[in-house]
Amino acid sequence: MVKIEGTLAEIRDLFVDAAVAETKKIAKKAGQDVIVGAVKKTRKVAKSAWHKFMAKKSNQIKFKSGSRKGRLNLAAMSKVYKRSRK
Repeated sequence: MVKIEGTLAEIRDLFVDAAVAETKKIAKKAGQDVIVGAVKKTRKVAKSAWHKFMAKKSNQIKFKSGSRKGRLNLAAMSKVYKRSRK
């Protein structure tokens, strides 16, 4: 048996604060376990040939002027891609 001496406030500081911290730790761990179980794991999907074609800087055709200046010209890129596949 252990004899504990001190005022009520000192004893409360020793035991209650430690118990509260331990409870918070247990609750946090339980919450993380629930979240990990609920989150769906996704698998990586291989890029298609079109995505690989679009990723190359040399294949990117951009509008030179007008309201779409600087954006990719997907129609022109599509034509080049389709003709290169023949």
